[in-house]
This record gives sequence, structure tokens and C-alpha cells, in this order.
Amino acid sequence: MAHATIYVGCTVPQLLRGAQSRIFPSHSPLGVLRHSAFCYCTGNSTIKSKRKMDHLERTANNFRQEVITQAKVCGITNESETVKRLRLAIANKDFTFKAGQWVDFFIPGVSVVGGFSICSSPGLLEREGILELAVKHTVHPPAHWIHTECTLDSEVALRVGDLHGYQEGKGKRHKLGTAKLHYSAKNTSELLFKKNILGLMKAFPGKITCCFHVTQQHSQICKELQPHVTEGRISEKDLEKHVSNDTSWYICGPPPMIESISKLLTNIGVPRNRVFFEKWWS
Repeated sequence: MAHATIYVGCTVPQLLRGAQSRIFPSHSPLGVLRHSAFCYCTGNSTIKSKRKMDHLERTANNFRQEVITQAKVCGITNESETVKRLRLAIANKDFTFKAGQWVDFFIPGVSVVGGFSICSSPGLLEREGILELAVKHTVHPPAHWIHTECTLDSEVALRVGDLHGYQEGKGKRHKLGTAKLHYSAKNTSELLFKKNILGLMKAFPGKITCCFHVTQQHSQICKELQPHVTEGRISEKDLEKHVSNDTSWYICGPPPMIESISKLLTNIGVPRNRVFFEKWWS
């Protein structure tokens, strides 16, 4: 039976200690950065407060690759009024990732470590040595740095983390049958990569479909998008028609959105081991 996939979107101290001495000399800028990150993580591990958890704290139990890789910014573009696409040249030929993974993002001089989804394909890295991130502007120091201080040739460091799900890489492997995307944003200008998505829908009719959801649309929707846009948030009704024993569900978005969609899926009878999500960034 064809397998359907539904996309809904929207220990660290030891790893830091082990990788720091091998990859970055202690006197280099990135070596200083690694030492700062290590001290920040270990120094805060015993502090209990009501403050919002940092990315490293939130993901302390998530698996990470041991390799920390230098990268240089080789492109910065505006995907929307609030999102920048960062294009990074990766020098390490052994650096790899799989679709759905994210990176710890280390910035020289910034003690807080960022966590961002990779928005490019593994194929682009293999062909050109390039990795891309889409980063929304917030007051969180790494995102703020990207939007206000990052320039071409800025140097950073990356480490790959795994997609978190109810099952850690276990279970049956399925042959992809169809992919259905429910994509929610404030308005159509904030629907990143919409042209790419429409192109995929045309290239793979019946195999890839998308419903764009907008919650605060005040301008007219362009003719090309109109057939695919729904006003309002993703609802239980939108999702229940996709329920089957052969469907896997992938959720990407802010933690409150992930919690909300997870509850909707539980309400419509989706087994927990069929749901996968990101829940690592602050």
C-alpha cells in the first residue's frame, strides 16, 4: 500500500569538551567561542529558575554529531520582511546531514548558541559544499545577530542535531507514496519558499500537494496562490481526512504550535509513534 506523509508546519558538556580541543585551537576565535559555550552550558546546569530555557538546555538529551565544523557566510537574502536566508560554505568534506535535521549555531563573541532548521537539501551540500538556513528575526541573540550584524565572510561553527520524534529512528521503513503539506503563516508574504512548493506540485502532480493557511491576510491573494490558500489556522477537520494506518506525520513550528497540532492528532486517533516533530528551539 502506498505510504502517505503529512507535513504540518510551521550530553552537551561532554561533546563540547571533546570536540573543542580537537577542532579549534584554544587561541583561535572559534576556540574561544567553544570554551565560552562550554562554560555557559556547565555553569548554568545547576541553576533553576522560571526563565525561558536556552537552546542547549532544551536539547540537552538530544543526540548530536560529535563533529563541529567551521562555516563561512557566502550569501544573505531576504525571504520575507522577517526572515533571512543564510547561505553557508562548509569547508569540512566529512560534514553531512539528512533532510529534517537542524544545527547548533555557534557565533564568535555571542555566548548563546542558536538552533536552526536546515532549509537546503543534502544534495546541495554534496554538489556545492553549501548549506542554507532560514532564520526569523527575534530578540534571541543568535537570530538577532544574523539580522543585524552578520555579513558576507562572517565565520561561524555548526554541529548537526537529529530530528526528534516519539521513536528514535526505529520502526519500519516505508516507500514514499504521497506528501501533503499544511503550511500556516500570518499572511502570504510570510509563506517562505512558496514558489518552490508550487513548482514541486506542478512537477509531481498528485504526489505532492500543499494547503497554505493564512491567519492575518489583509491584502489580495495572487491568482497563482488562490486555489491553495485557506483562511484560518490548521484545524482538526483539515487533518482528519488524511488519517490512515500508513500515514506518518511531521510537525515543524514553535513549541505552542507543536503542542496544539499534537493534541489535534491525538484527538483524531493518530498513534503517537506515527508523529515526528522538532521541539528544540527557544
